[in-house]
Amino acid sequence: MKTSIATVSISGELPDKLAAIAAAGFDGVEIFENDFLAFDGSPADVGRMVRDHGLEITLFQPFRDFEGMPEPHRSRTFDRAERKFDIMQQLGTDLVLVCSNVSPVSLGGIDRAAADFHELGERAAKRGLRVGYEALAWGRHIYDHRDAWEIVRRAQHPNIGIILDSFHSLARKIDINSIRSIPKESIFIVQLADAPLIDMDLLYWSRHFRNMPGEGDLAVADFTAAIAETGYDGYFSLEIFNDQFRGGSATAIAADGHRSLVYLGDKVRRRPASSGLTLAPMPERVPVRGIGFIEFSADADDAAALTTILQTLGFSRTARHRSKCVDLYEQGEIRIVVNTEEVGFASAAHAVRGTSAYAVGLLVDDAPLAMARAVALGAEPFSQAVGQGEVEIPAVRGVGGGLIYLLDGKADLGRIWEIDFEPLDDGGKIVPAGLLRVDHIAQTVAYEEMLTWLLFYSSIFDVEKSPVVDIIDPSGVVRSQVIQNSDGSLRVTMNGAENRRTLAGHFIAENFGSGVQHIAFSTDDIFATAATLKANGFQPLQISPNYYDDVEARFGLDPELTERLKADNILYDRDDHGEYFQLYSPTYGEGFFLEIVERRGYRGYGAANAIFRIAALKKNLRPAGVPRS
Repeated sequence: MKTSIATVSISGELPDKLAAIAAAGFDGVEIFENDFLAFDGSPADVGRMVRDHGLEITLFQPFRDFEGMPEPHRSRTFDRAERKFDIMQQLGTDLVLVCSNVSPVSLGGIDRAAADFHELGERAAKRGLRVGYEALAWGRHIYDHRDAWEIVRRAQHPNIGIILDSFHSLARKIDINSIRSIPKESIFIVQLADAPLIDMDLLYWSRHFRNMPGEGDLAVADFTAAIAETGYDGYFSLEIFNDQFRGGSATAIAADGHRSLVYLGDKVRRRPASSGLTLAPMPERVPVRGIGFIEFSADADDAAALTTILQTLGFSRTARHRSKCVDLYEQGEIRIVVNTEEVGFASAAHAVRGTSAYAVGLLVDDAPLAMARAVALGAEPFSQAVGQGEVEIPAVRGVGGGLIYLLDGKADLGRIWEIDFEPLDDGGKIVPAGLLRVDHIAQTVAYEEMLTWLLFYSSIFDVEKSPVVDIIDPSGVVRSQVIQNSDGSLRVTMNGAENRRTLAGHFIAENFGSGVQHIAFSTDDIFATAATLKANGFQPLQISPNYYDDVEARFGLDPELTERLKADNILYDRDDHGEYFQLYSPTYGEGFFLEIVERRGYRGYGAANAIFRIAALKKNLRPAGVPRS
């Protein structure tokens, strides 16, 4: 699978774009005309720059408003074409994109357009160049790839072919089965883009909301599979117009783009009849069986405070690492690791962020295979020295530079708690609170990073993403999307913050980047858990009493249940599948907090309660202007 990306897809000056595209692993690049025109060097300079990066110029674009023009416009379009051809030859590329005409003076007619393209093909052939025709979804006369193909077919010229673009075809809901009848030699290049499903003007949708394959809701995999069935073996190129990407990191967005194409290729390769796709094999998406552990970085003082919190939640210290200052706390199936090492990655994480949940261990069927897939999709491997006889756990970098460890039940990885840790006996001093497992982890990220991390999880692990939900903060809106597997043993909420006045934005600003902001534990009896927590000295987040009058009226609750909720500061929600109970801690540090939930068939995350718990959580934050203690 040969990969390419249009320079318009990422931010920055042309030299920076090319460097990022090459570093991401692309084979080729489309030169968008505006990027060339804004660059001070000659076309030959651009061509040399591209080749010095080991890239091929796959396409020069766009050439607009060509076919079906009346005179004198028609003559001028051919003059413009000759100038484009001059630039192409100096750049060192043989393909130009002609997009369907949108000019109000253009004339319709398949035969008229075909005749224009035949003449253009003759001129291109004299220079050894090719012309690809693309149907814009908002073209004046041609907005369907089937009509574009008919024009190419009638042009009857080997130097004229079709360019297929997933956005234009899928936005128009055109039957992609029609692609299978196009001869592969007539498909000059394939452009790919995804997009969220939004009901809006096609041009505006295209210019502002395209994203990488796998980041949106369009059937890009089906589109690509149809092309692969033709035997097409040319470039698959990303053409992305997105306001968020234009202001983001060129390096990160290029890396996302390459990951999206590799992921897409892997999905299509696993379908029958995809003979045109060649791709290095990789393991399938990795099933996750649960969260094996969550690890906190801390110093000695912070660890004492964290230990107190864990004990009030009913966690017992059950083991200590044989050679490191690392303690294990357990309750139910939950393992919390507290790392107070003064050297190594945890120490560095603490130096930057303070106490934080910087690492998560995921339980998978086969850790080496999971690691192989992650690396094949561009994840950054992580390793550090371990002591003699200790277990080295495969790991990759995750959100905010944190770590994702990969555990399975095989060999030493299945016995890590026995091999690396020595058991401790606390004498039964801690009373368990009935916490069973990790219900979900909430990772807060800058809004512009959300698509990156959604693609990261969904391309590596066997998970699906939920629709976007707006979380209302008294100071703004946070966009939230969930990654979860089919049985709910892995749930990760991704919360994208756009301003620092929100609780999520404050967390990012004060903790120097994205990370885990809250952890939710599950119980099967929220009221019994609340009683034990109270006996253990746990201080719940105080919820406004006004909330309970409203929730009783809204759901028609029994007043006795309302009083129980109010007495324990428990929030309540309900969906078509059941009920949901939420109990929160206050914030610790700069916005981190804990949650305890009981699900009675409920499938959501209590979004309707967010504004109330956020308002309460903010009361615990350090006031602006007050230095950290």
